[in-house]
Amino acid sequence: MRSVELAIYADALAGEAASLAARAERARSRIQQAAIEKRARAELTDPVIERLEGLGLLGAIDERSVRAELRELEAALGALEELQAWVEEELAESSAA
Repeated sequence: MRSVELAIYADALAGEAASLAARAERARSRIQQAAIEKRARAELTDPVIERLEGLGLLGAIDERSVRAELRELEAALGALEELQAWVEEELAESSAA
């Protein structure tokens, strides 16, 4: 395999890894936001909560599904990182030859 092809593939994989990492970070953020909102709901009055919900400032997420999504993203990222390591090894071997 040519080094150029491996390098292009490595770049494509790096882009995909960045995308998966960003999606995972957004999922983590949604989980953290849900925890903050849960605490706020426990301390705010019902009329305030209703007003905030009406404004779209408080919302409910399905934490179970977001956590499942996060697990999937992390697993996919782990698999992708293994592929990236393999491609990098191939690239190093190809460059050394």
